[in-house]
Amino acid sequence: MNTNEEKREFSVALQMNNFRTALLGFERLVERTAAQKRDERLGLFTQKEDAVDYDKFYEAVQELFGPEVKNQDVKCFYRKLCNNPDAPMDWCEIFGYFCSEEDVLASQMDEENLIFLVSRKQRVVISGSRRRDVVKCIVKIPQLDLLIAASQKGLLTVFNSQMRVQTSTTVTDTSWITGCDYLSQLKRIVATTERTIIVWDYKAQGSSQENYFTIKPMDHCLLCVCVVSLPDQLCRDDILLGDDGGFVNKFTVNSEDFGLKQAKTKKKLQNQVLDSKNFKSVKRKLHNDWVMKIKYLPALNCFGSCSLDSVHSLVLDSLKRLEDNLPVREFSMPRGANTFCYCVKANVIVTGGKIPVHVL
Repeated sequence: MNTNEEKREFSVALQMNNFRTALLGFERLVERTAAQKRDERLGLFTQKEDAVDYDKFYEAVQELFGPEVKNQDVKCFYRKLCNNPDAPMDWCEIFGYFCSEEDVLASQMDEENLIFLVSRKQRVVISGSRRRDVVKCIVKIPQLDLLIAASQKGLLTVFNSQMRVQTSTTVTDTSWITGCDYLSQLKRIVATTERTIIVWDYKAQGSSQENYFTIKPMDHCLLCVCVVSLPDQLCRDDILLGDDGGFVNKFTVNSEDFGLKQAKTKKKLQNQVLDSKNFKSVKRKLHNDWVMKIKYLPALNCFGSCSLDSVHSLVLDSLKRLEDNLPVREFSMPRGANTFCYCVKANVIVTGGKIPVHVL
């Protein structure tokens, strides 16, 4: 018995050593191919016998890893290498990123493939999802260990920490989804289309999953949304919205706007439309161009709105300034800069009405 165990351990150690050797050879192959592609972009000539085309690359990969590699996976890797020689490359890409659940189970049963399991990635398939759709917004809810994803064509999906679908619904709106967030007090999901605000009770069961409230009309096209999380607010959430008119809007939603009304007649409230004029709201024009991103920063007790506006590209201020006529604190950046990154990563100190921003 001990002899068999020793043979098995020796065999595993030998396989590991051979695989490390193959990885070193693969790294040298990638470096050589990337260097050739860089030279070709610079207009430098490479001798034909020294040039690494796809056929040579595929033969070298098969010689290193054996017949386990698939032609289509190697072709995708080679195409990526040609398009961007400086992009980070991972050896596991050569075996394909995606695999079906049947392939994962088969690999678990095959001891020879155990070494590749750590790099396999599983494709999450959502039943009923639309084709040719893109994810527009992803929001993590740390306190619930959930992830919200909204697609451009209206699919709202809730995942758990293991990326398993908990629930989903499709917003049947003619406009595209532009953003989403979580209402921490009302325990619901808010999403925005170009002309409406969607409030969805994701905890509903059965056919009630399709129940959501639509708040409209809006004066301008909504481009982004975020929720203001304040611990002292009960049964009420404030929603910040940015639009194509340069306005920052604040909508206040209460529990009685949804929960109590829904309890009276459930069936009649499917996809109910609510008038936006019945909600408490304020807005202020802070930019002369589209508001692309908006974020509430609890640590600073203020919000940040970002725009393509070259004069007022980034505004940081308290929520109270949306309701008065006092000048807001501004931070100008070059037109087209990714001001949202600066807003999130900035360490802001307010002194004498000025905001020196230090990007970490």
